[in-house]
Amino acid sequence: MHRNIVEFRLTPDDLSAIRFGISPGHELAHAVRVLGRPQYHPLQWGWLRQARHHVPARAFELIRLLVGPDGYLPDFLTSTPGWDLGPAEEVDRLRETALEPMRVDLHKRVARTTGDEQRLLRALAEDLARTREAVADAWQQVWDAVMAPYWPQLERLLRADIGTRSRRTTTHGLGAMVDTLHEAVTWGSNAVHVRLRLHGEVLDCAGSGLVLAPSVMAPRCAVVTEPPAQPTLFYPALGISERWADAPADTARALTELLGTGRATVLLALCAPLSTSEVAAAGGLAASTASHHLTRLAAARLVDSRREGARVVHVRTPLGEALVGG
Repeated sequence: MHRNIVEFRLTPDDLSAIRFGISPGHELAHAVRVLGRPQYHPLQWGWLRQARHHVPARAFELIRLLVGPDGYLPDFLTSTPGWDLGPAEEVDRLRETALEPMRVDLHKRVARTTGDEQRLLRALAEDLARTREAVADAWQQVWDAVMAPYWPQLERLLRADIGTRSRRTTTHGLGAMVDTLHEAVTWGSNAVHVRLRLHGEVLDCAGSGLVLAPSVMAPRCAVVTEPPAQPTLFYPALGISERWADAPADTARALTELLGTGRATVLLALCAPLSTSEVAAAGGLAASTASHHLTRLAAARLVDSRREGARVVHVRTPLGEALVGG
C-alpha cells in the first residue's frame, strides 16, 4: 500500500455502523486557516470579503496558534461529528475536555513548530486548566464573529451533501457512494482508502464504525484515527461555490434573473423537504405550474425527490443549495 494512504478496514458490524455527521469545530478550525492564508482558498473569497472585517484579533491568534496553517489539527478542538451537534454543544464539550489528551495534542503541535510559536505552545501546555478556559472563550468569540452569521447557509450545504450521499447509498450501494466522496477516496475489499499528502496507516475499525463528515471550509480530505476518537473521514462537500455566503436578498434577485420568477420561487421555497402541493402553496403557484418547474429544476440537477411514507417530497441538491446560497 502507498505510504500516504489511510486504510479504514471495516468488519460487517462496521459496515452497518457507517454514519454521517456534522462538525462545527472542524468548520471553525478550517475557517481560521482560510483567514490566515486566503490565497489558497478561492472558493471562500465571498465569505472572506464579509467575515475578515469582524475577526476578534486576540481570540483569532490563539485559535490560529493551535490549529496551525495546515496538516495536523488537535483532536480536542473538535467533537466526533454528529447529526444534532451544534456550535453550542461543541463549545460546551470543549469547556469540559479532559486535560491529559489536551496535553498530548498540544505537545504534538509543539513538535511541529519552532521559535516563538513553539514557545507559546509550551506555555499553553504548562497550565492546562487555564488554557482550556481561554481556548473555549476564544472559540466562542471567533465563532460569533465570523461563523454564526453564515452557519444557516453552511449547515444547509452540509445537510444537502449528506442527503445526496444517503440517497446514492440507497440506490447504488455503499461502495459506489464512497467512490464518489472525493477523488482521494476509494472503496475496495471492505475498506475505505483515503489518499493523503503526508500520512498513511492501516486502521482496523473493529466494530466501531466510521463517521463520514462533509466540510465546506476544508479544501481536502482529513482523517481522525487515534483512539479514543471515533474513526472519522472529513471530505469536501458537494456544490460549494465562491458565493455560498451571499446574502439571501442578493441571491433571490440573481436567481430570478437567471432562472425566471417561477423557477426561482420554487427553488427558494425548498428550504425544507416539501411536496408538490406544499411548494405550490409556499410560492403562490398552481399545483400544475409548481410541478412543471420542479421537473425542469430536477432536469438541471438543482432539485431531487424522495419518498417519505405515503408522499413524495422535493429537496434541493447540493448544487441547488450552492445556487441559493442563503
